[in-house]
Amino acid sequence: MAQLALHGGPKVKRKPFGTGRRFGLEEIKELAEALEQNTLFYTKGKKVQQFCEAFAARYGVRHCIATTSGTASIHVALGAAGVGVGDEVITSPITDQGTLIGILYQNAVPKFADLDLDTYNLTAEYIEAQITPRTKAILVVHLAGNPCDMAPIMDLARQHGLAVIEDCAQSYLCEYRGQLAGTIGDLGAFSLNDFKHISAGDAGMVITDDDELADRCALYADKAYDRTGQMRHVHFLAPNYRMCELHGAVALAQLKKLDWICQRRHEIGDYLTARVSDLPGIHPPKVLEGCKSTYWFWMMRLDEEVLGVSRQEYVQALNAEGIPASAGYISEPVYNVPLFTRKNAYPNFPCPFECPVYRERGGEVEYGLGLCPNAEEILRTCVRLPCSEFWTDEDVEELITAIRKVTEYYWERK
Repeated sequence: MAQLALHGGPKVKRKPFGTGRRFGLEEIKELAEALEQNTLFYTKGKKVQQFCEAFAARYGVRHCIATTSGTASIHVALGAAGVGVGDEVITSPITDQGTLIGILYQNAVPKFADLDLDTYNLTAEYIEAQITPRTKAILVVHLAGNPCDMAPIMDLARQHGLAVIEDCAQSYLCEYRGQLAGTIGDLGAFSLNDFKHISAGDAGMVITDDDELADRCALYADKAYDRTGQMRHVHFLAPNYRMCELHGAVALAQLKKLDWICQRRHEIGDYLTARVSDLPGIHPPKVLEGCKSTYWFWMMRLDEEVLGVSRQEYVQALNAEGIPASAGYISEPVYNVPLFTRKNAYPNFPCPFECPVYRERGGEVEYGLGLCPNAEEILRTCVRLPCSEFWTDEDVEELITAIRKVTEYYWERK
């Protein structure tokens, strides 16, 4: 039994993990060209348009609409899909608040469906249990680069006449049975903030093959101004989520790196899973057959009873070996934060949860622990590891060695 570094033994990972520069001369060139235009407005310059055309081409869709953030992208998609007062939108309990903000701003009510324990994603079975006459849309979250099982979800949506929006903020170029996530539902929403596969500092986009939805997205992202030739008066309430030319320039340069970034992360994540799947007491992330994950991070679940160790000590042992593991992901399912448990999305007002329109339609919702048992189990047991395209093969092998060393130590000790 190898002595753990936590107990004074030799450390597995002694050299720092590989790093690299995300931004360079390519971005500088695009930024310089943007500034030379003498305008940074998206309809006057060329960079946002060039980026949208290039991104749509890479995803094989007809339309890409630029926005200011991933949160804005989801809000635009919801608005284009017609989500409004008194509607319900079914989504994941393990996600960022950015998935939910647009629902609430539309004065609609989030409903949370439970997740598969192994993929950490929504399933048609759990979604169906949340459908009511008030359901307007399903907002799937492809968590950490891993695609949801979309075929049964799409069948369910069509059966009930529901819009499907894909939150792809963490899931660039992940594939579901040969289709790119974001192209399967009615609309796909992406993020370009500084913590995603590619970044423009902060920005986002929506993609779709539907001409009418694309028109609505363009209006919804731009205060309902019609930029197609004849300016019309604002005819519905819409926010200002316009991407500027500087973000478009950086995004255009970043897009050229996307395939390499996603392929390298895919290789690392799949290899890591294959090399530790035989270990007792841990459950690596499951990628469905015929699918491809691009691993925004790599997350496993730990069985404390099988290994006889707490998650906290297990993570401390990995950290001592030089591995930047974290206990958990988000601290609790999103439905258990005060915004939901106290129903105070708007301070001092109970809308949309107790909106008269929602109540008139028979709506009633309660949030709190126990709502989605699988999601709560995932968060209670998960151990998260970063993933980087800059890691060397040696980094990956040492990471695997550390996981095996720590897991086998506790298994043999027990």
